[in-house]
Amino acid sequence: MTVALALPTRRVEEWKYSDLARALGDVGFGDDSAEVLAGPVPAGVEVFALDEPNRPDWVKAHYGKLSANVVSAISLAKARGGIALRIPKGKIIEDPVTLDFAGKGHVRALLVLEEGAALTLFERCDAAETRNAGLEIVVAPNARLDHVRISPVSGVVQVEEVSITLARDAFYHGHFANFGARLSRIELAITLDGEGAEAHLSGVSVLSGDAHADVTTHVTHAVGRTLSTQLFKKVVGGNGQAVYQGKVTVAHGADGADSRQTAKALLLGMRAEADLKPELEIFADDVKCAHGAAVGDLDSDSLFYLRARGIPEKEARHLLIHAFLEDALTDVTNADLREQVRGAVSTALDQVAT
Repeated sequence: MTVALALPTRRVEEWKYSDLARALGDVGFGDDSAEVLAGPVPAGVEVFALDEPNRPDWVKAHYGKLSANVVSAISLAKARGGIALRIPKGKIIEDPVTLDFAGKGHVRALLVLEEGAALTLFERCDAAETRNAGLEIVVAPNARLDHVRISPVSGVVQVEEVSITLARDAFYHGHFANFGARLSRIELAITLDGEGAEAHLSGVSVLSGDAHADVTTHVTHAVGRTLSTQLFKKVVGGNGQAVYQGKVTVAHGADGADSRQTAKALLLGMRAEADLKPELEIFADDVKCAHGAAVGDLDSDSLFYLRARGIPEKEARHLLIHAFLEDALTDVTNADLREQVRGAVSTALDQVAT
């Protein structure tokens, strides 16, 4: 017997600021399957289409193992397509590999980095269609993954759940640039499962009109001597709504865990909204954990200083907003991708910082 999975409403605490059921209405996500394409893929990297039979052992070992919420379970049950990639042991991929998510419906992807491998993953999202995507990432010992995701302005509902496990001395850095949708949500579930593992998250959101953007994270320090950092900056104008929910759990016995999370937002309109909710759940004693959140407007003294030196108000506001976002933008390691994010930010600011 098939059990129907209900979409979360605002009564679910993790979805308090993003009413998915209302945004989708009675239709929900539907039963269509979206698609994801990878390219360019260097020689030696194994690629497998998830709708093909006879899955290799590495896909069987990892696919569908990390789903931890209802929305991800729905995409896992309904997606009929998707892609899996394996970066072999010790292989260093110099140029970014791109994943393009496109089309309407549900889609899945799996990325496995074997021991000592390294990759930069650039994720792009087609803005035209409602989509529910699930991405599972496995980072083996001493492997490194840099991950950049740009979500352009969209008028539909787009949700993605990213589940990541990091083994001993593995390194992950993810940057998430989001410019809003009718409802947009990126949910990150990261488990630091080996000593020496590090996860560093950063992101920017620039929203105008009625745009909505939600970043929800849950980082679990399953063992000690692990490190995680989070830095998210939001700029919201019009009737936009920016959401950051960041939960860090330090498990029993995870002594030596170190976690820091910061979220800040600028509100540029009377109806703009930012909901920032950092949270710590600590079950160990010898840890270093800190969190902070702040919401405000542009500093009036700084704006006056620039205006007094002949800089027009719009340009002065742009300068101050860029300065506010800069420390989150510099976290993008790849120079070309960093400039792509900066370009998208500048374009969005033309709409919001008037």
